[in-house]
Amino acid sequence: MELPFNQSWLEVLLLASVRMTAFLVVAPPFSHQTIPLRIKGMLGIGLGLAVSQRLSAGYTSKDTAGFIAAVVLELVTGLVLGFLVLLVFAAIQSAGSLIDLFSGFQMAQGFDPQMMINGAQFTRLMQMAALALLFASDGYQLVIGGLTGSFTALPLAGGLDLAQPVHAMISAVTGMFLSAVQIAGPLLVVLVLADIGLGLLTRVAPALNAFALGFPLKVLITLGLAGFLFLALPRLVAMLAEQAANTLMGVG
Repeated sequence: MELPFNQSWLEVLLLASVRMTAFLVVAPPFSHQTIPLRIKGMLGIGLGLAVSQRLSAGYTSKDTAGFIAAVVLELVTGLVLGFLVLLVFAAIQSAGSLIDLFSGFQMAQGFDPQMMINGAQFTRLMQMAALALLFASDGYQLVIGGLTGSFTALPLAGGLDLAQPVHAMISAVTGMFLSAVQIAGPLLVVLVLADIGLGLLTRVAPALNAFALGFPLKVLITLGLAGFLFLALPRLVAMLAEQAANTLMGVG
């Protein structure tokens, strides 16, 4: 008995799985260290299997050297796409870092080996909340949808034009800083006004030593107003997930 063997389909499956797996290793929320590498690999193969039938239509088999070059190219493509998504969601982490810096929590920063970030309380808390919301709100499906749509912008083993990914990275970095300021901006304005008020109080009554109350006052203000920021976090995560999907499908 002879079993049918489609070499082109198998090559497409392997190449698509390499791009998917490389993306899952870098891009949030799948890059979290609590997800084992074997699970990421199995998920990458599953996603590659889901798109292999569609991608194998216009694919022609390659020789050994061409196939190895295509594997390396797909690996680089997956890492670049994952880094673009990482830049988009880094806005929430950057907003938490700004809050820690202005409120004084930055003095108690530490390294989180699970999320691979170095920051204080609000940096890690907002990053953890964003990852949880990505899974709870099915935002990760938008990211995966953008990844599967990236095969239209960047065909399988079709070459990688560095101009568009670099331009997308520059836009993503700019958008990250702008989004971080927009997310943390209202709370930062209140903290700056608190510092200005303490400075004026010190000028009026130097004997009170108002700046001695600065740290506990800013901690109280931050803890009191941070709840309003977390109320808006689900909508922010949904917007960032949609932006990440659009970024993936627009690179080409």
